[in-house]
Amino acid sequence: MNLSREQRTEQEKHNSEVKTNALRIYNSGITNISNITRRLMADGHEIWGRNTFHNFRQVVSKIVKEDKLRDENPSLFDECNSIGIDASTVKHAWYKGKHWSINFRPDEIGPSFDDMYQDHIKSIEEHTFDYKKIVRDKVKDPHLLVIDPADVHIGKYANKFGTGQDYNTEIAVNRVMEGIDKILQYSNSFEIDKILFVGGNDILHTDNSRRQTTKGTPQDTENMWYDNYRAAKNLYIACLEKLIKVADVHYVFNPSNHDFMSGFFLSDMIESWFRDCENITFDVDLTDRKYFLYGKNLIGTSHGDGAKQQNLGSLMSVEAKDKWAKAKHTYFYVHHIHHKTSKDYINVTVESMRSPSSSDYWHHKMGYKSPEGIEGFLHHPENGQVARFSCIFDEEC
Repeated sequence: MNLSREQRTEQEKHNSEVKTNALRIYNSGITNISNITRRLMADGHEIWGRNTFHNFRQVVSKIVKEDKLRDENPSLFDECNSIGIDASTVKHAWYKGKHWSINFRPDEIGPSFDDMYQDHIKSIEEHTFDYKKIVRDKVKDPHLLVIDPADVHIGKYANKFGTGQDYNTEIAVNRVMEGIDKILQYSNSFEIDKILFVGGNDILHTDNSRRQTTKGTPQDTENMWYDNYRAAKNLYIACLEKLIKVADVHYVFNPSNHDFMSGFFLSDMIESWFRDCENITFDVDLTDRKYFLYGKNLIGTSHGDGAKQQNLGSLMSVEAKDKWAKAKHTYFYVHHIHHKTSKDYINVTVESMRSPSSSDYWHHKMGYKSPEGIEGFLHHPENGQVARFSCIFDEEC
């Protein structure tokens, strides 16, 4: 966001206390930006603007970078300040002397591997992982609750000026949590003994440091790739910790086209995070189609960018033949297209999921528009799908 001179002055004044304390902590020997951010937020400090962890961390990173630049290259720092350039954003510069014209740039953009590793270690150290087994009473009328936050695209950016709607990482995270809360509220009159949580499916918007998908398609993005990954990690942890209070959870991962690698890394990490929790099971390999048997329900999930829908029933009967033999009701929940479709084929019902994400500029220009939402489904072990729940975000849900 471009700020006016007055806004920059207001921002600097508001953040002055944060700056003083951030540098005090940094100079005391705590150099990990995320750890400094956590300390400041825990002490009640606030930055100018939205006080999310990611925004706060960006401010702290800027403060530290500028301080290092002031010490290492004071002339460059002074020149940036004199002409109103944010010194922390300088990626390269030219020096023109009498005999040489020299281009120089910093060695790295974003956190180093060691920074990210230490941040992850710190997260683990601060987390007790004391997931004591929850022993539940047997329910009389059990049901499976399927929760499928599809195509969240954390990191996607859209604004009202270009598309008529805002979408960013904070909105994405809030919508998933709000959607899950609503689905739990809608379904609380039913007895639930199992939850199927569908992960992956373009949870992240990009798959590299160049703001591109796995195949290299450029995207409109907010934040850096590592900020978005951490936001997705914290979101999934919060979701699963909420859901295991309701019933035991089976987490299934669907690889997808926007984040084929980073989406897998995320789900693999989530499995490791909950490795000592006896109330969650995981299926996070890279197979495109996953299958889960609940009573006489055989439920398949896939991102939806591979096999054709009319072939999914036949594939299910071959790829999950042992489960197929026990099933009376067969379903496939697919994603990718961001809008609702539902069709009965001879041997399976295929349903595509809505997405909570808004259209970016290109999709808005092309007219791709449909209700944005989070969906859930209720399955009876004998009677199949008996209810569905939707939280739609372009109207009060």
